[in-house]
Amino acid sequence: MDASAGAELMEALTGISVRAALVIRKEAGKGGAQRKADGSPVTMADFAADAAIREGLMRVAPTLPIVSEEHAAPEPPLPRDADYFLVDPLDGTREFIAGRDEYAVNIALMAGGTPVLGIITAPALALVWRGIVGWGAERIAFAPDGTCAPPQRIHARPRPQGELSVLVSRSHLDPRTQAYLDGLPKARTVGSGSAVKFCRVADGSADLYPRLAPTRDWDVAAGHALVEAAGGRVAAPGGTQLAYGTPERLIPGFIASADPTKL
Repeated sequence: MDASAGAELMEALTGISVRAALVIRKEAGKGGAQRKADGSPVTMADFAADAAIREGLMRVAPTLPIVSEEHAAPEPPLPRDADYFLVDPLDGTREFIAGRDEYAVNIALMAGGTPVLGIITAPALALVWRGIVGWGAERIAFAPDGTCAPPQRIHARPRPQGELSVLVSRSHLDPRTQAYLDGLPKARTVGSGSAVKFCRVADGSADLYPRLAPTRDWDVAAGHALVEAAGGRVAAPGGTQLAYGTPERLIPGFIASADPTKL
């Protein structure tokens, strides 16, 4: 993908994510939450956003498979090193149901089994964070009609000498992550929801986002690409590369660090 094609695809995917955000905002406050087989909540907003994203992706890149939380994976199963879109149409459904602002639309482009492009859109915050690994990252505000303001370049920040700002899940803080936090010197933890935590690492607002409990590929991939596009790093505990595309699509744990030299 050359620079021109990458920029064109980024703009198209940004438009798709913003349209999905507007769909979600129309559904806010309507209730009707259900439980999926795994016990996690789902709403009509999840399904409506999924439909809007799938329509847009099939129009922009009709030959690329789409793997989405709210839609069955392609058959036959994709090889681990496939190129495809990985989507969470409404990341942070619990936050959405609770009326909080920190829920998001996640769209990642996977190439060779690795996230290379990530877009995270926060409907309630009217913000888009986007990036292509090796090319850089940006933040964009959008208006109620979906019109986007000019993008602003963003960069992850070096590790400070003093207090660390560490983002933790408001809904999923597990014992392993808590033990990791307890071992950090001078750490100030900030509770937050959804993939917006990746965005705060990418735009220089925070230093670390650790999650040492299992989560799904679509929860991580867009943020992974975004943080690395902004100059940070996302890896498994111990620094090894994350493995996407397993049969269960599970990521056992990860640490997102603004400073790529310090995980």
